[in-house]
Amino acid sequence: MNRRKTCVARAATLALAGLAAGCGGSDKTTLGSGDYEVNVRPAFLAGTPASTTYDGSTDDLLTAGLGRAGLASAVAPTLSATPTAAELRKLAIHTNYRAIVDTTAGGGYGTLYGPNVSVDGVAGTGDGKIAGTETIAVADDGTGRQNVTMMVQVPASFSAAAPCIVTATSSGSRGVYGAIGSAGEWGLKRGCAVAYTDKGTGSGVHDLQANTVNLIDGRRSDATAAGTASNFTARLTAAERTAFNTATPNRVAVKHAHSEQNPEKDWGTHTLQAVEFAFWVLNERFGAQLADGRRTKVITPANTLVIASSVSNGAGAALAAAERDTGGLIDGVAVSEPNIQSAPATPTALGTIQRGSLPAYTAGSRPLFDYFTYANLLQPCAALATAAAGGPFAYTGGTAFVAGNRCAALATAGLVTGATTQARADDALARLLAYGWEPDANLLHASHWLFASPAIAVTYANTYGRFRVSDNLCGFSFGAVDATGSPAALAAGALNGIFGTGNGVPPSGAIQLIWNDSVGGAKNHAAATSASTATLDFAFDGANCLRQLWAGTGANAARVKAGIAEVQATANLRGKPAIIVHGRSDTLIPVNFSSRPYVLRNQQVEGANSRLRYVEVTNGQHFDSFLPFAGYDTRYIPLHLYYIRAMDAMWAHLKNGTALPGSQVVRTTPRGGTPGAANAITASNVPPIAATPAAGDRISVTATTLSIPD
Repeated sequence: MNRRKTCVARAATLALAGLAAGCGGSDKTTLGSGDYEVNVRPAFLAGTPASTTYDGSTDDLLTAGLGRAGLASAVAPTLSATPTAAELRKLAIHTNYRAIVDTTAGGGYGTLYGPNVSVDGVAGTGDGKIAGTETIAVADDGTGRQNVTMMVQVPASFSAAAPCIVTATSSGSRGVYGAIGSAGEWGLKRGCAVAYTDKGTGSGVHDLQANTVNLIDGRRSDATAAGTASNFTARLTAAERTAFNTATPNRVAVKHAHSEQNPEKDWGTHTLQAVEFAFWVLNERFGAQLADGRRTKVITPANTLVIASSVSNGAGAALAAAERDTGGLIDGVAVSEPNIQSAPATPTALGTIQRGSLPAYTAGSRPLFDYFTYANLLQPCAALATAAAGGPFAYTGGTAFVAGNRCAALATAGLVTGATTQARADDALARLLAYGWEPDANLLHASHWLFASPAIAVTYANTYGRFRVSDNLCGFSFGAVDATGSPAALAAGALNGIFGTGNGVPPSGAIQLIWNDSVGGAKNHAAATSASTATLDFAFDGANCLRQLWAGTGANAARVKAGIAEVQATANLRGKPAIIVHGRSDTLIPVNFSSRPYVLRNQQVEGANSRLRYVEVTNGQHFDSFLPFAGYDTRYIPLHLYYIRAMDAMWAHLKNGTALPGSQVVRTTPRGGTPGAANAITASNVPPIAATPAAGDRISVTATTLSIPD
């Protein structure tokens, strides 16, 4: 039984009597029959939290009233000409759920997972709506520059006699609903309060031409009128904005890239603050009311089961929160495909990662900016490699022609070798493999460059270096483009729904990634011509500039590296039980750069005190939302299912004392069939995480070596 259950019965009894039990803490007062603590509003909150109760029929916490079928529909909820906060919320939940989960029946939605599937894994016929109360607030340091959105969802099934909280920090750079389909759904189904945060990235888009911004609830407003109520306003004076608009009209600033906060350094702190906010919200509801209107604390860390969780960037935030949890808020961690960087203090501590018969990997945890700028350079060329042929979104026609030009540019710069496009492409892929990508990722470089690598390289260059939008770092900017790829004015109302549809990392919706330095004038980066090559080459010069911010020297590179140093993890989980799930085919956050070295570093730091388990899943990749695409559907399985199983295992461990599963490789079977019409998934495709893995599947770790079977 979890240690935190010791005083819950007394607390619940006294709450019903109008008092509360003192289960720890400092704000104690004596009132006749005993001590109690007053529920104190967290000091980091700015403004007044807003609460809304949903009936679970017309609207709800999980699906915004759309239900299972509505979430599965590709038809997004519509907006009025001037969208309301409620309309934007519904659109955001629809978008963000589908961004994390494959919502096709053939992929397992509605049978293996989804709103209608119970905590026991039984598929029901209901629509999965969950009644309850949602409270939204902002954390800030008083400047209005941070404005971190936090949200607590308390389902109607929440029990004050057996309280639990699950963190749901947003994945990617998404807004506060970013983890609704992962940690949000899991926690709500269990009757837990869910503590969300956008971790300071969120849905902040400043249209510099019109001077409009997003409010916290997503509505658009004049930036001046919004003031500190803006989700994000670029730090430009009126004169600077006018000058910027004159030189580079029709551009936007985006919060994650341009807030000048490097929010990633605080993702762990923001996650812990979300937990503190959740405790405050719960006690405002369930604590006994005093004569002066204040509430007592009845739900505390001492009697509440707390799991830190999420996927991708949110997963990294959960791990960072556990590392920083000096107050004992978190009981356990269960995450999937974390973006986590854990560089050791000395090169001698890098250790060895040995996967079966493959060459040993000894470079340690690479910073995200390092491997993304490397991928951004080489992936367009590597996508043409012999070993990458036939992958999803394989380049043909004009795209293949421009990718060939990128190969030529790389060869001229001495970054690949070969006399032909094919030889250069094969060399580019070989270099990615030597850098640490798994061969299991070979087929995904084409699609990942199209959908992710340039956007992430540009965003993180700006955020790590704390650059302003007016710096136009490496010549890149964000804005709308016309049919030729040239910058254009945003269509009227184009940003009205960006809170609901945006992902925080352009290209997103109407906002595209523009390279200002293209020969002949600014162009969409994919249609840009480099001065050094005089060819269409996907803005090679811009990509090389980004790479030099890591590989080179100079003031801008120093700024970026300083920001990267601020986000390095310690891998010290303070003895907390933890499970990391990661797909071996992950091309976005490769296992060699993130989870594997984190496990190794954790062993070096915690040794025998470590309770971390690592589950590596074959045929699992980063984007379950890509699984409906032809070629993804036949080759890859839903990693989301293993995230659920990791959460279930952590729950059983904390609630019932069930032993954590051993670290292991889970061997799945792809669905097969015809690309675009894959065979329907069955349970046999996705075997469970073994309580005790077979010898041939067991992952082992020492202070020097992480050994992973093929």
